[in-house]
Amino acid sequence: MSGRVTRSDQVAATRETILSAAERLFAEHGVAGVSNRQISQEAGQGNNTAVSYHFGSKANLVRAIVRRHTEQIEGIRLHMVLRADGSTEVRDWVACTVEPFAQHLADLGIPSWFGRFSAQVMSDSAYREIVVEESLGSPSLARAGEELRRCLPDLPAEVRAERQDMASRLIVYVIAERERALAEGGRTPRDSWHRAAAGLTDALTGLWLAPVTELPARAGRGAAHSGNS
Repeated sequence: MSGRVTRSDQVAATRETILSAAERLFAEHGVAGVSNRQISQEAGQGNNTAVSYHFGSKANLVRAIVRRHTEQIEGIRLHMVLRADGSTEVRDWVACTVEPFAQHLADLGIPSWFGRFSAQVMSDSAYREIVVEESLGSPSLARAGEELRRCLPDLPAEVRAERQDMASRLIVYVIAERERALAEGGRTPRDSWHRAAAGLTDALTGLWLAPVTELPARAGRGAAHSGNS
C-alpha cells in the first residue's frame, strides 16, 4: 500500500535519529562523557535502553557513525585518486588524504559534527582503533598511501612513522577546529573548506619533504642530565 510506513522503516528512522544524536553529543563531550541514557533522551526515545537495543554496545555505535560517513568520503577520494593516477608529485597524493574529508564536511553544511566526533574518538584509546580499522579498509586511501610512499624521498623508518603520526593528527585536529569555529560563528583563517584543505595540504607536503636532522645518540641518562645542567 502506497505511503504505508513499515516496521523496518520505523526501525531505520529510529537508528538514524540515534546516530545523529550520538554523533552530536560525542563531538561535544567525548565518547566517555556521554551515556546511552543521554543519547536516548537526546534522540527523543522514551525507552532509555534504545541505544543498546539498536546497536548493542557503544563501540558498535561509534563504528556505525563512522560508517555513516565512509561511503561519501570514499566516493570523493576515489575520484581524486583516479585523477592523480601516474603523478609523482607528493602534493597530489597528500591532497587525496585531506580534501575528501574537508569536502564531505562542506557538503554537510553548518553545523556539522563529524570532524569533532573524529577528533574525540581519535583521542580516546578505547575507540581509536575503530576509526583506524575503518580507514584502513578504504581502498582509495590505501592506494593514496602507497603512491605517497612511492613519491617520498628515502626516509629512515622511524622518521617515516613519526611523520605519518604527525600528518594523521594534523588532518583530524585542524579540520575539527575549523568545524568548531564555523559552528560557533567564529573566524577562520580561510574562507572555505576548499581553501582550508589546500592550506593544510601545503603544510603536510612541507612536513613530508622536510629535511631530516641526524643527531648523535646520547650515551645514556647521565649524558642527558649533564646536557641540561
